[in-house]
Amino acid sequence: MKAALLLEDFEETRTWLACIVRAAFDEIKIFEAATLEQARIILKNEKIDLALVDISLPDGNGVEFVTDVMRVSPETYCVMATIFDDDKHIFPALRAGAQGYLLKEQSTSDFITALQGIIKGEPPLSPAIARKMMSYFSSDGVDGKPNKLSERETEILTLIAKGLKRNEVASLLELSPNTVAAHLKRIYNKLNVSTRAEATMEALRMGLVNVGAE
Repeated sequence: MKAALLLEDFEETRTWLACIVRAAFDEIKIFEAATLEQARIILKNEKIDLALVDISLPDGNGVEFVTDVMRVSPETYCVMATIFDDDKHIFPALRAGAQGYLLKEQSTSDFITALQGIIKGEPPLSPAIARKMMSYFSSDGVDGKPNKLSERETEILTLIAKGLKRNEVASLLELSPNTVAAHLKRIYNKLNVSTRAEATMEALRMGLVNVGAE
């Protein structure tokens, strides 16, 4: 991680998040924004590896920014950092492309550990959020769904869920990027998902990756 963007309207909270990010990742450059407008300007002019995004902002909803990021810089790792722990906030954020969801009520040390888990391929999820997701999958009848993926597809899904970029997966598995893209299309169709974040959640459900925040 070389550069992080903090989208948070409260200065005190931004300062807290900045300390967390610096503790989690050595020598990372931090950009701060209090509004969607400011964040979009930074996104346009800088290469951002990690974005910590609040939901409630003075000029809109942080989920809108996640959508912007996925369109402009899909390799950026988006994590929601918020007080909202209900389904109407969690799932729209994940569907938009957020790959993590952390609650501000967590301790500083837990926040740091969760973010460091990104490097190990562990989606940064607060335990309460992970439980809600498991409950959602189970109640939706998804939990018992058999794994219809081939061995290669399972391998690719695992690597994608661990945060590897498409060309990194291709290089690691000695495949062409186009071949990986074709596999991903089949994976998405089989799992009935449309975003990387949803695919990551399926990988979590299938036990292919672990949750770092315990």
